Amino acid sequence: MLSIEGLEAGYGTAQVLFGIDLAVAEGEAVALLGRNGMGKTTTVRALFGLIPARAGRIAVAGRDLTGAAPHRIARAGLGLVPEGRQIFPTLTVEENLVATARSDGRPRWSLPRIWELFPRLAKRRRNMGDQLSGGEQQMLAVGRALMTNPRLLVLDEATEGLAPLIREEIWSCLIRLKAEGEAILVIDKSLAQLSRFADRHVVIEKGRTVWTGSPAALARAPEIAQRYLHA
Repeated sequence: MLSIEGLEAGYGTAQVLFGIDLAVAEGEAVALLGRNGMGKTTTVRALFGLIPARAGRIAVAGRDLTGAAPHRIARAGLGLVPEGRQIFPTLTVEENLVATARSDGRPRWSLPRIWELFPRLAKRRRNMGDQLSGGEQQMLAVGRALMTNPRLLVLDEATEGLAPLIREEIWSCLIRLKAEGEAILVIDKSLAQLSRFADRHVVIEKGRTVWTGSPAALARAPEIAQRYLHA
C-alpha cells in the first residue's frame, strides 16, 4: 500500500530527514515512533507533499508519487488526520465532512456511516466547527479523513490533549477500522495503546529509521525503547 525508501526532507536549509524507510501493507496498522523532534510529523508532511522530498522515493500501491502535489497524493488514496485537527471553524460539522468528500465510485464512507461511528457528531451536525469540544473536533477530523474514502488513513497525534474517555473512544474507533481492513499509519505517544493496536512499529531517531519490528519484538528488547523512545 505504502512504500517510503531513503526519504530525505527538511525546511529551508535545515535538513530533518536523512533516510526514512517505512512500509504499510494492505490492511496493516503501523505505528511511527520516536521522541519529540525526531522527524515523525516531518515524515507525514513529506509523504503528503506539503514539503518537498530532497531524496528517496514515495510510492502508493506501486505508483511513484515522489514530488507529486498534495492533491494528487490525496487522490491516490491517502487520508490525513493532521496534528492539531485543522477543521474549518466557520463550517458546520456536516459541511466539514462533505467539503472534501470523494469516492472512487464505490464509497465505503458516507454521512450515515460517520454518524453511526460518532453519534456525538450526529447530534451536533448543525453546530459550527468552533462550537465543538476538543474531543468532538478530533472525531470530526477523523470523520473528514474517512469521507475521502482513503486506502490508507494517516493519523498524527490523534489523541494528544484529549480527556481519557475521549481517548478511549478514538482508540475504539481505530480498532474498529483496523478490524474492517483499513490500512493505518499512526503517530501517538501512548506506547501501551499502540502495542495493543499496531501490527508493526517503526522507530526513527534524528530523521533516520533505526528499528522496525512487531510490538512483541519491541517488548523483548527493552533497550530499544530505553534508547530511542524514553525522554
